[in-house]
Amino acid sequence: MRSSSRFVRALRLGVSSLLLHKLRSLLTTLGVLFGVASVIAMLAVAEGASEEAQDQIRQLGSQNVILRSIKPPEDLVSNQETRVLAYGLTLEDLARIEQTFPGIDTVVPVLETPQEVRYGTLVCSPRIQCVPPTYQRVTGRVLYDGRFLHQADEEAYAQVCVLGYEVARYLFPFERAVGKRVKIGADYFDIVGVMIGRVPIGEMTVSPGQEVSGDVFLPLRTGQKIFGERQVKIRSGTMDVTEVQLHEIIVGVDDALNVPFVADACRAMLAKDHTTKDYEVIVPLELLLRERETKRIFSIVLGSIAGISLLVGGIGIMNVMLATVTERTREIGVRRALGAKRRHIVSQFLIETMVLSGCGGVAGVALGLAIPIGVERFSDMRTIVTPQAPILAFGISVATGVIFGLYPAWRAATMDPVEALRHE
Repeated sequence: MRSSSRFVRALRLGVSSLLLHKLRSLLTTLGVLFGVASVIAMLAVAEGASEEAQDQIRQLGSQNVILRSIKPPEDLVSNQETRVLAYGLTLEDLARIEQTFPGIDTVVPVLETPQEVRYGTLVCSPRIQCVPPTYQRVTGRVLYDGRFLHQADEEAYAQVCVLGYEVARYLFPFERAVGKRVKIGADYFDIVGVMIGRVPIGEMTVSPGQEVSGDVFLPLRTGQKIFGERQVKIRSGTMDVTEVQLHEIIVGVDDALNVPFVADACRAMLAKDHTTKDYEVIVPLELLLRERETKRIFSIVLGSIAGISLLVGGIGIMNVMLATVTERTREIGVRRALGAKRRHIVSQFLIETMVLSGCGGVAGVALGLAIPIGVERFSDMRTIVTPQAPILAFGISVATGVIFGLYPAWRAATMDPVEALRHE
């Protein structure tokens, strides 16, 4: 009880001493305030950016291995009137994976075709994918409206399609897309569903002119029958023909532990059967682990930068407290002459530094929580404030105040009482 009353008395004395120089105390507190706020805001930005990237990776399926065809460099010197370029994944690759690889749950082939999608006067060039019905289950894509492709569509070579949300919103801004008909290439397709979009990452980029999440899904057999595997481009008197049997193979693995082994097996098989590297292997699980490591490094870097602001605030506290010690030399001498011990002087000045850093920390936490809200409101950047960030920032601010207040407190406590009383 006696110690608590002594602490309260020391706290009141400290607050009254700080209020004698209101502007100086306020400016000192601002240094800690902005330091704490910057720590919370930077960690929130880093956490939001990392979580968004990880969400995109998870949408690819953490238990999937994705094989994609890559077009090799074109021979620009060739003068042939017709050039045929065959590359990428083949049906033989698909058969080998299905028949020989253990630990595989589902294999999904994907064929892409560069066609325009029209409805009335509106035209767009999305990423048109011909896929089997198992595509949705393996990739975990979510329907917005209607249904996805069925096995009956595949067997009947039905001319139906599922639009990505962005394509549906562009072609049908004021009406429901399901039940309408769109023209893809030279043929008409009935819309049976709308799929929520997904942002491609890494090497999974879209061609110029395509919308970021612009997807249109057709039955695989229908796409192979109508559009085939060959794509023809005529330019400058020459005809370029590209032939790709499959643009993508999604390998669904039965267990996440088997993903690295399946990925290595796919790399070894493709390296053996393809003379040129006209493919790439994307492992979302590896990307996810890499992104988490990047997040950790990014958070450390941003936290260190923000910590410099707290360091500057701590130096400001030390500077103010040293000036306070000089101004209150005679007071210190009087207290020592009346029987105050060194620990009393040390605790008195440490309490004052903790009041400065604590007030700055509380205000900094409030500002640090407001900044991410403003960032999300006035920009498209996602921010996430974890419960640990305010606690960590406030704890560091108080610790900074104590550390930088130790030397001024020690200097005050070690003064010679006689010399202090003589100070004018």
